[in-house]
Amino acid sequence: MPSFQEISCDQLNRLIGTANCPVLIDVRIDEDFDADPRLIPGSRRQDFRDQSWIDSFQGESAVIICHRGKKLSHGVAALLRHRGVPADVLEGGFEAWTDQGLPAIPASTLPQRDAKGRTVWVTRSRPKIDRIACPWLIRRFVDPNAVFLFVAPAEVEAVADRFKAAPFDIDADILWSHRGELCTFDIMVEEFGLGTEPMKRLATIVRGADTGRPELAPEVPGLVAASLGLSRTYTDDLQQLDAGMVLYDAFYRWCRDATGETHNWPTNKKGA
Repeated sequence: MPSFQEISCDQLNRLIGTANCPVLIDVRIDEDFDADPRLIPGSRRQDFRDQSWIDSFQGESAVIICHRGKKLSHGVAALLRHRGVPADVLEGGFEAWTDQGLPAIPASTLPQRDAKGRTVWVTRSRPKIDRIACPWLIRRFVDPNAVFLFVAPAEVEAVADRFKAAPFDIDADILWSHRGELCTFDIMVEEFGLGTEPMKRLATIVRGADTGRPELAPEVPGLVAASLGLSRTYTDDLQQLDAGMVLYDAFYRWCRDATGETHNWPTNKKGA
């Protein structure tokens, strides 16, 4: 059982991927990080010796992660609380997380961050399925503050070069795009080490919708219909992404928590 001001790995795992997940701050020392250069999904590293970043989390709540959940994370959490930021410690730290076999993202897969510490991504404008699903995955599991640039298809690679953005879901020989029968969402799930059973289930639905294979899952036509409806509702790609975040939140929670649940019109009539 976690003690006061601690959160267990199981509790945190239930929050990751949801809209109400706290800010996750990894304060492991370089030696511990170099020994296992992966990150708990959605977390970002901060140097505990430089406290200038603390005020940037005003209005948020935080979970602090160190190697074993001892003095380093407890001290940083206390500093955050002193500055008015509610903060808990991950019980057992990063070591306990990995000992339980929970997903961790290789730091080498992350693009470089901009001056504000955000990853920047670029893709074709007028998204439909993959180009909404992938940003959802990134914002919920990789970088909550990620920036997405939607530009004319012919300009994606040039914009990527000029603005140091990671291109994705374009017809080019790049890391983040289709491979064989797999769509870009599949590739991100694999490369980021996020292949949990719920995520694999969601990836199958996205793949079926994005590649025109409704036979892959019964939910595929529903995702296609909702996605095309969103693309007709919004002319602004970023507004469409905001709406799509809610859509994929719902699909993910169904994949994780409700696949065995059914719904039918309740009948209370006698003899019904």
